[in-house]
Amino acid sequence: MPDLPEKFVERMKMRLPAQEREAFFAVYGKPPYKGIRVNPLKISAPDFLRISPFPDLRPVPWEENGFYTEAEKTGGHPYHFAGLYYSQEPSAMCAAPLLDARPGERVLDLCAAPGGKGTQLAAAMRGEGIVVLNEPVSARARILSGNVERLGVKNAVVLNESPARLSALFGGYFDKILVDAPCSGEGMFRKNPEEAIGEWSEENVKMCAARQAEILDEAAKMLRPGGRLVYSTCTFSEEEDEGQVFDYIKRHPEMRLLKSEKLLPHKAAGEGHFAALIQKEESAEDGESGAVRALRPRVSREGERMWRAFEKEFLRVRMENLHEAGGMLYALPEGIFDWKDLRVLRAGVRLGEVKNGRFEPSHSLAMCLKAGEFAAAVDFAAEDGRLLRFLHGETAEDGRGQKGWLAVCADGFPVGWGKAGGGVVKNHIPKGLRV
Repeated sequence: MPDLPEKFVERMKMRLPAQEREAFFAVYGKPPYKGIRVNPLKISAPDFLRISPFPDLRPVPWEENGFYTEAEKTGGHPYHFAGLYYSQEPSAMCAAPLLDARPGERVLDLCAAPGGKGTQLAAAMRGEGIVVLNEPVSARARILSGNVERLGVKNAVVLNESPARLSALFGGYFDKILVDAPCSGEGMFRKNPEEAIGEWSEENVKMCAARQAEILDEAAKMLRPGGRLVYSTCTFSEEEDEGQVFDYIKRHPEMRLLKSEKLLPHKAAGEGHFAALIQKEESAEDGESGAVRALRPRVSREGERMWRAFEKEFLRVRMENLHEAGGMLYALPEGIFDWKDLRVLRAGVRLGEVKNGRFEPSHSLAMCLKAGEFAAAVDFAAEDGRLLRFLHGETAEDGRGQKGWLAVCADGFPVGWGKAGGGVVKNHIPKGLRV
């Protein structure tokens, strides 16, 4: 059992009814809950259950694609590399469904790293509309971008900006906003005890509450009239949860609370989470749109010619809304904004680059396509040693005499590009992603 901070224990005893205290503190003598969330952009939950490497999966009640697992490790399987699922703490799955993101909307996840909730939103949008996933901390933004790529999200823009910088540009722009705010992390005491408990203090709770209020104030500027916002934390303190929402609505009378829920680990099967659904009144004044304008995608004749030639030879799908920047070609979401003044890590699908007079496809392209959308593929069983060696960076065998670019797959799900010739498939998985 972790050694809980004395002040935390005192605070929880004050806030919990006497009959619940024993049950609450008893959970800290038990192992934490673990979960995975199936990625419907690649496979349905029923289909995943038929091939799942985890025999003990049980459904998470608040997320239709979420499952509890007792597996010690969930991230090392080829299906994880292929983006079929995301490892996510079960109670953390409760916030994104509240927002009810839909295809065609403009959606913002303002504090998105490492990407669990943002990719939940993207899955609900089914590739239609624009989902902006922002993370102010650069190192965390890179992790976020990698998860967006692995899960094959086509309509995301990944930014590394401050909330204040975004609110100056995106006044009244978004239909839905998720603010999963940095918090004191009391719900992480079992999952990550050394870090979460070591950093906890009453002073940190106050600091987090002040920062959350600043972030929420910026989010209010970016939400359109009638739009909805979900505020969430993985902590239990009233200053960061119910009190934060009360103060927010007091500062912003155009906002009203629709519902809230608090998952406590002695009542719900999860480490703990708070989420509140808030709506901006239809009659609220619209914000200024600032400097953000629609982007008019541009591609050179040579760039489009080389891409279309590659597409015709090696793919069975046509990519639209092409854009060229810095030698790279992209397929952008319809109606995307001009990002020229922003720190952008990812926009739509990075198709590849024109290199030494030829087109070389990107890993992002491979990860957003299905096996049938490639002209050729080589498929291995997930347990096949040849696949595992390929994921490590080695070549793979191909006895069918194929030539050129093809998808390398795990049980029919692409894990990256290979280039076949002479009975060998050369490895084109980026070195930094090899397992």
